[in-house]
Amino acid sequence: MKAAIFFPCACLLILCLPALADLAAGQEALNNGDYASALKEFLPLANEGNAKAQVNLGWMYAGGHGVPQDDKEAVRWWRLAAGQGSADAKFRLGMVYHLGRGVQQDYKEAMRWYRLAADEGSAEAQCNLGLAYSEGVAVRQDYEEAVRWFRAAADRGHADAQFHLGLMHFEGHGTPQDAKEAARRWLLAAGQGNANAQFFLGALYSDGAGVPRDNKEALRWWRAAADQGHSGAQFNLGDGYRNGVGVPQDYILAHMWFNLSGANGDADGVKARQAIEKLMTGDQVAEAQRLAREWRPKPGK
Repeated sequence: MKAAIFFPCACLLILCLPALADLAAGQEALNNGDYASALKEFLPLANEGNAKAQVNLGWMYAGGHGVPQDDKEAVRWWRLAAGQGSADAKFRLGMVYHLGRGVQQDYKEAMRWYRLAADEGSAEAQCNLGLAYSEGVAVRQDYEEAVRWFRAAADRGHADAQFHLGLMHFEGHGTPQDAKEAARRWLLAAGQGNANAQFFLGALYSDGAGVPRDNKEALRWWRAAADQGHSGAQFNLGDGYRNGVGVPQDYILAHMWFNLSGANGDADGVKARQAIEKLMTGDQVAEAQRLAREWRPKPGK
């Protein structure tokens, strides 16, 4: 009797293996940028009702990866996956309504999809709900509710949620003001490569708020954010080199970082670059400009 029950289950598992293998092969191809191979694997699975394949196919259409860019087709696949309970698809539908991509922009509909995804554990949706409540977008502004959703996403390791939760603690919005807790949250996010958290963590070390004052540690975190293109961190790093605070004084590197900050839209960076040029030789300015031209952003973790 037990054998009769066991063997059909074993056969069922064997029958499922090719589909799982095809999905894994498609995912690997997608990760490697081999969109033609990914499409070959995902399309039949998506047509058979595989929700994960449908989500990935929607992503390919949304970005035009291996297929013509088509927001409406992306929405179609995500609706099919959402109908099967995919939290990822529900989050993405929230995004398209939020941005008006493939559908008419509708913040309330975006919040509905975000909430559905968030209730099923989507950290991305939970973070976006936190942002909505903190800013009062399509919902009544409610800092405590924002903190609740940020914390739910942060507990799942979501870096942006960690950053925003730290900001709520630092400002005392929806939770008691606590610079130490802000530093703890920003440290977690900064370790995941979040440039905003790195920037704010540098500011805490510079001011000695919630952490011991440490100019070298401040510059270390500002460099991490500056390397990703954060204009404020680039300015602060330039300021450190200009004044020799936390690093040896170096006008060439100061000019380079001010130049990059200004190019990223920081008006103070432009003014600082112009001011420090008056203290430099022509060769020094030329070297700083060369360094700025050759600089390339580094991705976060």
